[in-house]
Amino acid sequence: MSRLLVLLCAGLLLAAFSTNDALAQKKKIEITKKWSGSVADEKASKPAVITSAKGLEKVWKEWKAEGEVPKVDFDKNIIVTAYTVGSLLNVNAVNLDDNGNLTVLAIATRDFRPGFRYVLAVVRKDGVKTVEGKALPKE
Repeated sequence: MSRLLVLLCAGLLLAAFSTNDALAQKKKIEITKKWSGSVADEKASKPAVITSAKGLEKVWKEWKAEGEVPKVDFDKNIIVTAYTVGSLLNVNAVNLDDNGNLTVLAIATRDFRPGFRYVLAVVRKDGVKTVEGKALPKE
């Protein structure tokens, strides 16, 4: 019985230290601007990241988003995205790990609606090498 208790305690300590190491390797990145909306055409493009004014203009027009195409300084920033077929979507966090991989944490409702909902979030691109494990596109 005491051997089982020692193994259990050792396992809990290992898990605690592993979790702290994983958390220490990620840095929360500030979202400076956000746009959200709905797109009727569920087959419309859904880029994971937008790195140029031309790329933003392309999806803004394809999605028939309301208003003028937003102005973003792409020399200093990129736009990360999130999508859902549910009725509501929110980007809760953007994290950058020690390897330069940016990840987006979004929460959405589980209901289904025609088309899709999106959130575009502007973040600084300093230190970003990949987004969700994929290289940054040119546009």
